[in-house]
Amino acid sequence: MRLTVRYFALLRERAGVDAEVVAWDGPAPDVGRLREHLAARAPALGEALRSGALLVAVNHEYATAATALRDGDEVAFFPPVSGG
Repeated sequence: MRLTVRYFALLRERAGVDAEVVAWDGPAPDVGRLREHLAARAPALGEALRSGALLVAVNHEYATAATALRDGDEVAFFPPVSGG
């Protein structure tokens, strides 16, 4: 299974890339498992990916940690937007 992961703002800076393709060979993936996988693989992203404030979208729809992932899905991680 292949997933496209996109990073925005601070996450993009810490990852050093805008996007990457992640090969998934483990148990049925969901957003929570993907976050933990990426955090363990890239410690610079770990704290941000484990933050409860982080927003996630799967195929341009907001998602939760329990959202199941399928082959070819695009998962976007981005911090909450604030300002006025």
